[in-house]
Amino acid sequence: MNPSPPPPPPRDPDLLEEALGLGRGGSPPWRLAFVEDCVETSGAFVLHHFLKRALSTEGDGTVVFLGLAQPFSHYDRVLRKMGCNLSVQRNKNKLHFIDLLNLEFLDEKGENDREIGFMDLYNRILRSIEAIRSKDNNGGWTTIIIDDLSHLEIAAHGSVKHVLDFLQYCRSLTSEMDCFLVILNHEDIHSSDEALQMLSHLDYISDILIKAETLSTGIAADVHGQMTVVIKDAPGGLIKKLHSFQFKVKENGVEFFYPGSRF
Repeated sequence: MNPSPPPPPPRDPDLLEEALGLGRGGSPPWRLAFVEDCVETSGAFVLHHFLKRALSTEGDGTVVFLGLAQPFSHYDRVLRKMGCNLSVQRNKNKLHFIDLLNLEFLDEKGENDREIGFMDLYNRILRSIEAIRSKDNNGGWTTIIIDDLSHLEIAAHGSVKHVLDFLQYCRSLTSEMDCFLVILNHEDIHSSDEALQMLSHLDYISDILIKAETLSTGIAADVHGQMTVVIKDAPGGLIKKLHSFQFKVKENGVEFFYPGSRF
């Protein structure tokens, strides 16, 4: 009698999933996640992670994605390498991609034009959520993803007030429409006092802060950066948990590991 084959090795834990408190296929236990990266270390892979997770067959999620930095074709190409076909998900009404690369109101200079433009954008998000809920996804959960906060500042011609007002409207959807909000920001490109105050405010109102940073020793062959996940007991509250680990970006995903665990 041939001996039975040995069991497969245990799957390495997904440190990001564990840090975020995400169960298998379930909705997030928080409402607003603020992702910060820097020019040298992009945090876009965190958005890819949320996007794939929400649209996975194991989950019951849907996504409204604001593409300010990259077109749909870019994300479709990246997610296909990760095993997720965004074109199929869009046809299934699980993904509403709002392409804002050529948004008209970005070129408007009038104060009222910018205010109306942001309100129109908010209404587009609201209509997308309503369209998703009107189909077969009534029992699911919806994540709103903003892929580059700095482009909203460009749309507002530097008016932090317009950006904050718009983000507050988006945040209201997390309670009114039972949604989740994920925002990516490039931390080291802001210089004005108003912009820095806006970032401090977003840090304050977020439930979770995710930071992708370079290593103090620079990028290595097997380690691309350091990730810190800060969990609060409430928006504006004390730090409940703090997780820190390193990562390596691969073509079909990201590998997370603790410092010193790779030899």
